[in-house]
Amino acid sequence: MEIWTSAADAAHRFPEIAQRAEQEGWTGITTVDSQNLAQDPYVCLALGVQATDQLKVMTSVTNTVTRAPAVTAGAAMTVQALSRGRMVLGIGRGDSALAHLGRAPTRLKWFERYLKSLQTYLRGEFVPFDETLLPGESSKPVETLDLADRPDASAITWAGNVSKVPVEIASTGAKVIGIAARHADRIMFALGAEVERLKWGIETARASAKEAGRDPDSLLFGAYVNLVCHEDLEIARRLGRSGTSLFARFSVMHGKVSGPASESEQAVFNNVHDRYDMNKHAQADGAQTTALTDDFMDHFAIIGSAELCVERLKAVEALGISKVSISGPNFRAQTDEGREAAQNFVQLVMPEVS
Repeated sequence: MEIWTSAADAAHRFPEIAQRAEQEGWTGITTVDSQNLAQDPYVCLALGVQATDQLKVMTSVTNTVTRAPAVTAGAAMTVQALSRGRMVLGIGRGDSALAHLGRAPTRLKWFERYLKSLQTYLRGEFVPFDETLLPGESSKPVETLDLADRPDASAITWAGNVSKVPVEIASTGAKVIGIAARHADRIMFALGAEVERLKWGIETARASAKEAGRDPDSLLFGAYVNLVCHEDLEIARRLGRSGTSLFARFSVMHGKVSGPASESEQAVFNNVHDRYDMNKHAQADGAQTTALTDDFMDHFAIIGSAELCVERLKAVEALGISKVSISGPNFRAQTDEGREAAQNFVQLVMPEVS
């Protein structure tokens, strides 16, 4: 199973961060695409791959609003060329990047149109001008220039020089899972670490693929997992609270809980929704963190000893999930407790599951 970590940081520190991740044995490293909160991900990832030999890199995640499909494809393919095939394009409907522009996540129809065009660009094929998804009011059609000759469709002309960048779609709700089943190279579930919820996601994806005429057995699955490896549950829960509240929100982003959930879990999801403060996004002092009960933390996330972490990750892998992106303390932890949890994972858990 691939084991990934994450880092949102300034570009000048990213080479050192990537080197540390590679030294510790992580499969890859992800970074956010949230222009108001973090520096540009493609610059960070480009610097990261130049400082490493094997580490994979990924946007986690970009969105379908702030860049045209051709621009996203071109940026991802540039990192792919620099890394000689280590780039993964993670994409979703958008969250903080859009919220800080005054927008909600992408509409589903736009999301699917964008993914079709994006995958076409990444394959080096032509996209009709009416599917480039540029804002119509921004400029007039090129034919108004009366050129001697002009392109009649859009393609990235140098695509043949690089291998195809895989697209992994962050998915929580049934409709987005269905879109991902039609267009993703891998579906990355943001459903927590509960086996029942992940099974629901896989079953939903397989049914959607079959309905669309895609072989369900061709699907690849991954999962975002909140994890803190520490013997002291009180410490572990505290360390994992901000990240768990962030990912829990995805299951109730629009006020309705996605996936199976008990009555008590639904109450927590709804409380996270009602308390979520985007000004404190992913921060430990955000009001949303107070919505999480200990029981919810222990089930939605993976919290506890190395033995428990190994057991639960193996249960996730047994479902057919071949990649996990870990949200929790890593080598960048700022406290002794966080650094201890990070080392516990690398030394005691990762060798048993990677």
